[in-house]
Amino acid sequence: MNAKEIIETEKQVILGTYSRPDFVITHGDGVYLYDSEGKRYLDFIAGISVNALGHGDEQTLHVLDEQAKQLWHCSNLYYTEPQVRLAKLLVENTFANKVFFGNSGAEAIEGAIKFARKWAAGTKGENSFEIIAFQNSFHGRTMGSLSATGQPRFWQDFTPMLPGFKFATYNDLESVKELINDRTCAILVEPIQGEGGIYPAEKEFFHGIKKLCDEHNCLLILDEIQCGLGRTGTFNAYEQYDIIPDMMALAKPIAAGLPMGVVLLNDMVAAFIQPGNHGSTFGGGPLVASVAEHIVRRISEPRFLENVQKISEYLFSKLNELKKDFSEIVTVRGKGLMIGVELQDSPQPLIDACAENGLLVCKTGGNAFRLLPPLIIEKEHVDEAIEKLTKAFREVY
Repeated sequence: MNAKEIIETEKQVILGTYSRPDFVITHGDGVYLYDSEGKRYLDFIAGISVNALGHGDEQTLHVLDEQAKQLWHCSNLYYTEPQVRLAKLLVENTFANKVFFGNSGAEAIEGAIKFARKWAAGTKGENSFEIIAFQNSFHGRTMGSLSATGQPRFWQDFTPMLPGFKFATYNDLESVKELINDRTCAILVEPIQGEGGIYPAEKEFFHGIKKLCDEHNCLLILDEIQCGLGRTGTFNAYEQYDIIPDMMALAKPIAAGLPMGVVLLNDMVAAFIQPGNHGSTFGGGPLVASVAEHIVRRISEPRFLENVQKISEYLFSKLNELKKDFSEIVTVRGKGLMIGVELQDSPQPLIDACAENGLLVCKTGGNAFRLLPPLIIEKEHVDEAIEKLTKAFREVY
C-alpha cells in the first residue's frame, strides 16, 4: 500500500484514538526516522521517551536475535534466566529489593496501587486505602491509573473514577498536609510531570512529602515511567532529590519499544504480596527481558549518563538563546533530555511546521511542546534541531 492507501485504510479498521499527521513512517536509523516518500526526520520524540538508544541499534538487535533463537515465551508459570538477570540488575541499580514485571507503564501503576493497598490493609487496616496524587499528573489510561491522574479532561465520559484518590497541588506541600490522614496509604508523584507540561518537582517539596510519609506511616510511590532510566541525566530521577521511595513504576525506554512495565518494591511492601495476589501472562518474558537487560546495562554506564548531562546543558543553552529571539517562547524547563518549551498560544502550528522541516516534536500539557530525543544525540544533532526549530518559528510567527 502507498501512504494514501495506508491512511485511508487505517481510518476504516483502526479505532480512532489518535490524531496523526498525514505521513507514514517506514523505518528508522539512529536518531532519524524516514517516511514512505523517503523524507528524513530528526526524531526528538523518541517514541515518547522510549527509543533511548535511537533506532536500529546493532547491539540491541543482536541481543534480540540471539534470544529469539532460544525462547520467546513460556509464561510466568516457570523460571527463566533472562527475567532473573534483569531483576538482579534493577535491584543493584536502585533502592529496590524486589521487582514485578508487567507490560506497560499503566500496568505498573495498577500494580503499585494494588501493592500499596495490600500493604496498608495488613499494617493499618482496610480503611487505609486512600492515595494522594497531584493535579496535572498523568499515570495512564486504564481505570486505576486514570483514577490517579489529576487531569479531569481525561476522565470525561469514563466516570465514575475508582474511589480513594485525592489530588494535592504539585510543589505545594501545604496542600498535601491538608489531605493526608489515617486513611492515607500512599502518596503517588512524578519527579517531573510529563504529560502535564514538563514540570520538575522542587527538592524541598520532595523532602517534605517523604517526611509526611514517615510521620503518617504511608508509602511513597514514584512514577518514573517517562523521566526514569537516564532521561534526566541520572539513572533514576529520584537520585537528584536525595530521597528513597518505597515503590516506583518504570516503563517506556526499558525494553527499547518492546512492551514492559516494572514495579520496584522494597522488602517492607514485598513482604505482604503472596502468590495469587497479582500476576501477568506476558510480563518479563524472556525475549523482552533480554533486551531490557541490555538497555539497562547501557543506560546505567557512568560515561553514558555523563554524556546525557553534557548534551542537556548544550541543548538548554541553545533553547534559551532561541527564547531571546522569539517572544512567543514563555519559558524553557525540564531536566536532562526531558524538556518542555511553553509558548504564548497553542504549539500545534509550530509542531506541524517542525514536521514539515524534518523535525519531530510533540505536544504536552497547556501551551507547551516537548523535546524527548534519543539519549544518544550529540551536539551536531542539537545544532540541526535548533536550525529546523528556528526555521519553523520564522514560518509560523
